[in-house]
Amino acid sequence: MHASVFITGASSGLGAALALQYARQGARLGLLARRGESLAQLIASLPQPELHRAYAVDVCDHAALQAAAGDFLQHAGRIDVVIASAGVSYGTLSEHAEDLDAFARLMAINVTATVATFAPFIAPMKAQGNGRLVGIASVAGIRGLPGAEAYSASKAAVISYCESLRLELKPAGIRVVTITPGYIDTPMTRHNAYRMPFLMPAEKFAARAARAIADGDSYRVIPWQMGIVAKLLRALPNTLYDLAFANAPHKARQTNTRNT
Repeated sequence: MHASVFITGASSGLGAALALQYARQGARLGLLARRGESLAQLIASLPQPELHRAYAVDVCDHAALQAAAGDFLQHAGRIDVVIASAGVSYGTLSEHAEDLDAFARLMAINVTATVATFAPFIAPMKAQGNGRLVGIASVAGIRGLPGAEAYSASKAAVISYCESLRLELKPAGIRVVTITPGYIDTPMTRHNAYRMPFLMPAEKFAARAARAIADGDSYRVIPWQMGIVAKLLRALPNTLYDLAFANAPHKARQTNTRNT
């Protein structure tokens, strides 16, 4: 029987790489993103394209997202893995009044849409007695980065949200997996005008993420080198962290960097 996998943000970047990874494993996919044409092209390139469903939906349209989830459940008959991969990344500065709207938009896409993605699948997974809910965080959520106030806050929220959900759903047999990427080569990271240590191809990331999801890992940083860096940064006293990152490069204040 084909595994059933639902992925948001599937038209490019991490979502597209994960779609390819699962399609190669023979999974039945529900792929959701704003760009319908890009989704159609992706599905046409996948093994067994007839198995898959495309949903041209904005993750901030919660009613449309729920309808897509319902359609895929009816089509697939069950749900094994849900990956909330839709995301956006850009710099924000609280001193600029116009960045308040940008902050709210980023939180809506990166955090609230993750909740909206999981919500319609929890009851079916409980009925099955199993399933995987996967949140895509970032090492930027480990400690706050200058100029990335909204992005760091959003990814920290995803980490904490998934931890809470993991505890809530464990008795029901549902695994909640937090995947925390470092620097992965995607259209989103190509906007970064600074050096990105341990930069990993998206296809290699997807293979490692799929293994972590299959294993039901509660938390995995990919690549592993960034996991060590993240632990060291978390252990640094604030004084030392502030000295080390006071002049860190900033993300550009831009709005057209959405990975959906």
